[in-house]
Amino acid sequence: MEYNFREIEKKWQQYWKDNQTYKVTEKEGKKKFYVLDMFPYPSGAGLHVGHPLGYIASDIYSRFKRLKGFNVLHPMGYDAYGLPAEQYAIQTGQHPAITTEKNINRYREQLDKIGFCYDWSREIRTCDPEYYKWTQWAFEKMFNSFYSYDEQKALPIETLTKIFETSGTEGLNVACSEELSFTADEWKKMSVKEQQKTLLNYRIAYLGDTMVNWCPQLGTVLANDEVSEGLSVRGGYPVEQKIMRQWCLRVSAYAQRLLDGLDTIDWSESLKETQRNWIGRSEGAEMKFKVVESDVEFTIFTTRADTIFGVTFMVLAPESDYVAQVTTPEQKKEVDAYLDSIKHRTERERLMDRSVSGVFSGAYAINPLNNEKIPIWISDYVLAGYGTGAIMAVPAHDSRDYAFAKHFGLPIIPLIEGCDVSEESFDAKEGKMINSCGNGLDLNGLEVKEAIAKTKAFIQEKGLGRIKVNYRLRDAIFSRQRYWGEPFPVYYKDDMPYMLDESKLPLLLPEIDKFLPTEQGEPPLGRAKNWETEDHFPLELCTMPGFAGSSAYYLRYMNPHNNNALVSKEANEYWRNVDLYIGGTEHATGHLIYSRFWNKFLYDLGIVCEAEPFHKLVNQGMIQGRSNFVYRIKDTNTFVSYNLKKKYDTTPIHVDVNIVSNDILDIEAFKKWRPEFETAEFILEEGKYICGWAVEKMSKSMFNVVNPDDIVEKYGADTLRLYEMFLGPLEQSKPWDTNGIDGVHRFLKKFWNLFFDGDKLIVNNEEPTREELKSLHKLIKKVSWDIENFSYNTSISAFMICINELSALKCRNSKILEQIIILLTPFAPHICEELWSQLGHTTSVCDAQWPGFNEEYLKEDTVNYTISFNGKARFNIEFAADASKEEIEKTVLEHPSSAKWIDGKTPKKIIIVPKKIVNIVL
Repeated sequence: MEYNFREIEKKWQQYWKDNQTYKVTEKEGKKKFYVLDMFPYPSGAGLHVGHPLGYIASDIYSRFKRLKGFNVLHPMGYDAYGLPAEQYAIQTGQHPAITTEKNINRYREQLDKIGFCYDWSREIRTCDPEYYKWTQWAFEKMFNSFYSYDEQKALPIETLTKIFETSGTEGLNVACSEELSFTADEWKKMSVKEQQKTLLNYRIAYLGDTMVNWCPQLGTVLANDEVSEGLSVRGGYPVEQKIMRQWCLRVSAYAQRLLDGLDTIDWSESLKETQRNWIGRSEGAEMKFKVVESDVEFTIFTTRADTIFGVTFMVLAPESDYVAQVTTPEQKKEVDAYLDSIKHRTERERLMDRSVSGVFSGAYAINPLNNEKIPIWISDYVLAGYGTGAIMAVPAHDSRDYAFAKHFGLPIIPLIEGCDVSEESFDAKEGKMINSCGNGLDLNGLEVKEAIAKTKAFIQEKGLGRIKVNYRLRDAIFSRQRYWGEPFPVYYKDDMPYMLDESKLPLLLPEIDKFLPTEQGEPPLGRAKNWETEDHFPLELCTMPGFAGSSAYYLRYMNPHNNNALVSKEANEYWRNVDLYIGGTEHATGHLIYSRFWNKFLYDLGIVCEAEPFHKLVNQGMIQGRSNFVYRIKDTNTFVSYNLKKKYDTTPIHVDVNIVSNDILDIEAFKKWRPEFETAEFILEEGKYICGWAVEKMSKSMFNVVNPDDIVEKYGADTLRLYEMFLGPLEQSKPWDTNGIDGVHRFLKKFWNLFFDGDKLIVNNEEPTREELKSLHKLIKKVSWDIENFSYNTSISAFMICINELSALKCRNSKILEQIIILLTPFAPHICEELWSQLGHTTSVCDAQWPGFNEEYLKEDTVNYTISFNGKARFNIEFAADASKEEIEKTVLEHPSSAKWIDGKTPKKIIIVPKKIVNIVL
């Protein structure tokens, strides 16, 4: 029987659908395992061969765990809100819901062709009101909560109001935007509006004035990863830094718990370190600096309080409120010009750019330790969101301060004995202090660590500041001035935000006439008719950002059709959290930080039972494009083959990889590819046109995008699955190269041919031989270890070796072949289902049992020893695996071939390396 992969794959995909093979329910007493792929956004372009890499990896692991006896949850859904669909709607007038539905259907069709074991009964879409009802619900919970550092958890906002009623802010240790101070009487005298405004300072979901990436042409705020070099990634429009009133989530309150939680999860150290750096914990001191001839006093945070005597200037972030307060009239024009010049630069770009720019404010501050007047500058290398948005600059011991001081000719005072700051700053983490005495504090002669401790104590004792732990982690900006997103369940009364009653959820996204901001500059929801409550209070015009729907989607998969809760207690306590999460490194900070924060908040509320959402995380690498080139001779329409191009002056041109096979160009297809090539002529080598190649990002512009549908049509889904894993280690990036795919396809045919001779099934029930059992158990051991360790590429090599061995042994034994079918099932499920069925099984191979490994079958009966004389190998002898040292020595010395090399001499020494070498020293 021929291996007809098209019929086989179509047949079993229909079988899985009809029999709900992959539908899963909670089963008490059965071990659970939850495997999750990172939430895909369904783009209009559909999948290319790089996208399924992680999906195939998770599918293999899911099938393996099922065969090992686990109850496996492996769901899929769609992150369906986003700017691309909205931009397409703006351009075409077509509703984003229509294009999103079309894109989802295209994705689903492609995913089904590859044969994934998803439980589609649990599919979710973030644009579905039944789903985003729970995103709105979670937001309301955050609005109605505050974070207590004493309790180390979120608590109801009513608890905070009771504290205010009894003791005001005295002894309050909670997360807030600004340190406030008022008594219980002052709280009680506040109006309702004043109280609501005060509570916004403490809510976990709050309205705040924040610096954002504002894109006027798109009419919305953009996240950092949506901006590149001052332009929007989508459309390439200018982006500027702007302070706007936005909804924010107080992620920073969870900074320490987010750090501590990293020690409890199985992630790579590099990924954990990325998160630690993003959270950015630092211990130091806050100090107050007074502005000369002004009532203004600002606070700086420093991890190196001991360097206070080396401060020669102050720097304010351009966005700091202090800029307007300290800028003198004489400097205002220069300051305004500078602020205008840097407004398009994002914080990420400012951090990466090492160039120096800045402007003098005209004002001076007083160093509280030596009473020196120091100039206050403004520069974009200081960020408003870190610390206080103001720094004390110590150029002798900080590289950016040093570059700034050198550029503007500012003083540089060394503080460490023997350091040379003539050419660069000096890393002052150790050494003896110098130039550090004043106002009752003398650090001279102390080691750096001693100086830090002494300065901190002095600052606190003299009331010049306080000891503080600071974090780089910012609160998340949660507003988007877009249409295609979750509506906020918020209305406004007396300009203060209030939440809709939970019974009113979901608040549905309204219909509007155009997907653009209003003529008055309001977000698109400003176009909605009657966008107000029943009591005629206006509703929020912004929508939530993309990460709103993707922050807790893993929980909804546990219980997707529950109308009464995000997830039931029973479902959550069964599935608990994700055991294996697979996705790209691009989510190392944004998505993973937000999901961990969201989960911890729900954990505080008792909604979920695990403090961390993702127990193990694996980052798959990227499949890069393998581009092909043709070489046109300049000023002609003639193309010369790769190995002959040195003889001519040529221009390389990207060519569609789909008309190239093994780097050989299909000349007729090339002529039809583009009109200008219809009359092309070719200089060939041995009758063929050989293309050049290069590894580049997979991109339409480079004509190197490969559609998985084309691979499935030509070779089958099982070949695609195997080949993607065979390309290289899962976690490494590697180029897509179809040159090797034929070999993988031939392997599947060879496997098939072990079962058939023509149309006849030739499998027998004889007892397996020792050689067959050895080959099988070697494979069981290798593949079991490889899957657990995501070394899928070496598994496939092991399968190829095993099938070659069994083919050579003419193995037709069902006891061997059935086990190999099970082993190969996670990788190539379609062919395995068919062969399992051909062997007479009436249930899916998915319900088989993973084979057990027996070490006994791998023990060698004999060992081949190399026989050497004075270190030179001369011949080999087979010995029994358990032969004694004495037996080996006697046999070697008596062997006829030894006489020639011994030549009558008496051996000085006989060295035996067990199971390897016998060396006779003469």
